Amino acid sequence: MATFLFDQTIFGPVISRRLGVSLGINLLPNDTKVCSFDCIYCECGWNPDRKEHPVHLPKRAEVRSGLRQKLTEMKAEALLPDVITFAGNGEPTMHPDFAPIIADTIQLRNEFAPKSKIAVLSNSTMLHKERVVEALKTVDDNILKLDSGVEETIRLLNKPVGKFDLPTLVTQLKKFEGSLIIQTMFLKGSFEGRTFDNTTEPEIESWISLLKEIQPRSVMIYSVARDTPAENLIGIKLTKLREIGKRVEKETSLHVQVTG
Repeated sequence: MATFLFDQTIFGPVISRRLGVSLGINLLPNDTKVCSFDCIYCECGWNPDRKEHPVHLPKRAEVRSGLRQKLTEMKAEALLPDVITFAGNGEPTMHPDFAPIIADTIQLRNEFAPKSKIAVLSNSTMLHKERVVEALKTVDDNILKLDSGVEETIRLLNKPVGKFDLPTLVTQLKKFEGSLIIQTMFLKGSFEGRTFDNTTEPEIESWISLLKEIQPRSVMIYSVARDTPAENLIGIKLTKLREIGKRVEKETSLHVQVTG
């Protein structure tokens, strides 16, 4: 199915289902995806062959300059964003200057748009790097992925590129001491001859058990709403997502944001 790439380092603003009016920052190339996951539902498509698509990341100075220019324009138009969001063509925390870029962004936000939040959408794979963790602790919305409480399901849905171990990830997430938001994609279907559904009772029970351990500030749950690289993926109805959300709130007292 058709997918797309963000073709600018500073993009938008766009209307986000979960975040409101969002000004995006893409720390990955503008013409190819770079990610430590290869999720079967990723709107940016599959990870490309690196030999065919060399990586050219935006420089720290380019990001700072581009963001300053865009915020200057938006302030002049009295249309400042609700949130400045690190997202784009892959995993933003893979950028070698992620931490100083976050520091630059906080400074510019304070100068031009002090009411705007800063959010990072991350797949949680770079949490073994202390500088990444410390940078994530400084943003308003530190949004980290956990698509299942079952490692086998994560491997099927997210297709980790490198080493992955669910117990280690949970330990890393707990170190935030609640200063994080867990984001979970719910879907079902089949891929490479294997069927899956992360809304079944065993899946939900395992996932909620990990939420109780991690104790995030809140939880975001959603389902597929755009084209995906894999076929035979089925989105979960909003009524079912709300049912899951109410169960989480009842069993954990955590706040849950549900989007279709």
